[in-house]
Amino acid sequence: MSHTLPHRCAWAQSDPLLAAYHDAEWGVPEHDSRALWEKLMLDGFQAGLAWITVLRKRDALRAAFAGFDPAIVARFTQDDVERLLQNAAIIRSRAKIESTITGARAYLAMQAAGEDFAAFAWSMAGPPGPVPAKTEASERLSAALKKRGFKFVGPVIVYAWMQATGIVDDHDPACFRSNCPGS
Repeated sequence: MSHTLPHRCAWAQSDPLLAAYHDAEWGVPEHDSRALWEKLMLDGFQAGLAWITVLRKRDALRAAFAGFDPAIVARFTQDDVERLLQNAAIIRSRAKIESTITGARAYLAMQAAGEDFAAFAWSMAGPPGPVPAKTEASERLSAALKKRGFKFVGPVIVYAWMQATGIVDDHDPACFRSNCPGS
């Protein structure tokens, strides 16, 4: 009796960590505001790097950023930035670290203004289509996030985040995860 592995998207076939991420998380619709914010910050850390780098450092990043609790991260000071820059377990980019702190403050400002981050992000979702690097929807969402003070949220990063959080479903049509239930 032969056992066939499920077909998955090509990008997830080269590494077991990528495969596990693909199979359990990527493209699963996420509606929790804090979890969406965390994933957006992690996508910002990816800028210029391979996603596998972020996955390998994700637990350390979560520990360094207090579980990505925006209320705690927003209170980080310059001393915290300097401390994080010495942490070899994370991606040590001053701009990305400061962007995460700024992002926490922007997230809390939206919350204080009565704007739910998840509702805001999902309101920008567009119709499905071919898989681009960015879309009109990611350009609109990128501009709206920048207007609210977020950094490292260009249209390409935002589109990758929209894919990862299930705001758009870009699984290969033959992938066993395509058209995930729950969206």
